[in-house]
Amino acid sequence: MRAVKDNLIGKVIHYYDKIGVAVIKLEKPLKVGDNVKFVHGENEFTQSIESMQLEHVQVESGKKGQEVAVKVDKETKSGTQVYLA
Repeated sequence: MRAVKDNLIGKVIHYYDKIGVAVIKLEKPLKVGDNVKFVHGENEFTQSIESMQLEHVQVESGKKGQEVAVKVDKETKSGTQVYLA
């Protein structure tokens, strides 16, 4: 099933492979506990947001326009689109 454009939360703008963290530029609010799907071409995976940081501070949620860092289960790339699962 293809993710619906309406469910687009944001886009990965950076990935730190050593620590498995993706920085997501948010188009819509995102909060800890949300299930999201990362989609990049044919590669996709779904996971729950366990923790989130905004400018190195632990936060419970992020708003549109913010860049939040989240721990990811699998490697991802810049440009990966993030949808509400």
